[in-house]
Amino acid sequence: MKIQERTGAGVGRSAAPAQPSVGDRLPTPPRERKPALAALAVLLILVGALGATMLVLQAGDRIEVVKVTQAIPAGGSVNTSNTTSVMVAKDDSIHYVEWTQLNELKKLKAVNAIPAGVVAVGEMFGSEAGVAAGKATVGLSLKAGQYPTGIKQGDTVAAYRVSSATGSGNSNSNSNNNSSSSASSNSVIADSARVSYVPGPKDSGDEIVGSTNLAVTLTVDSDKAADLAQAASNGEVALVKVPGNSGN
Repeated sequence: MKIQERTGAGVGRSAAPAQPSVGDRLPTPPRERKPALAALAVLLILVGALGATMLVLQAGDRIEVVKVTQAIPAGGSVNTSNTTSVMVAKDDSIHYVEWTQLNELKKLKAVNAIPAGVVAVGEMFGSEAGVAAGKATVGLSLKAGQYPTGIKQGDTVAAYRVSSATGSGNSNSNSNNNSSSSASSNSVIADSARVSYVPGPKDSGDEIVGSTNLAVTLTVDSDKAADLAQAASNGEVALVKVPGNSGN
């Protein structure tokens, strides 16, 4: 009786779907390995890490050097008005002029014209400035009123011969002669001279204590040098800024 009951109970049940055996599953395609791409990824990671390391090392080994902020003509000098300090990565193959050497650099002359915006290196300066062929430098000592306010190194100016002589005597002929002589003396000596040197506003050491004159050095054509020097020795030179200056 027990056997029959169990058999009858099993007849009313729904048959569950048979699960496929492990051996009956469809095979999956093997994954394609790309060793070249994996190697490239590793290489890129290594290069990036090396670059980051080099940047960190360079950032930690920097020096303060001199940078030119205003153009310096050949024969000109640096001062606190035409330079500033910048930080650069130290490189023994480049002869940077360190900021602590600025005072020593003021005593040297630019071998050639130096544009604004460059970092100064030792090869740009020397104890003697080279003057271009056909040019000459002339030193002037000017009083207030004989030069424009704000004149600076690198400016282009015209040099005029001026005379403070006034006519004397009572005769009209003497007065006319003096007027004619004064008019002829007020002439252009050099219409395009370059200011090679002028003390900066902060370079108090470049100015003579107790002197109200301004020391200016001009670079002019050689054939103008004698006339300019003669007029300068008599205090008969006045400078005027002319077109050709930056910012005009």
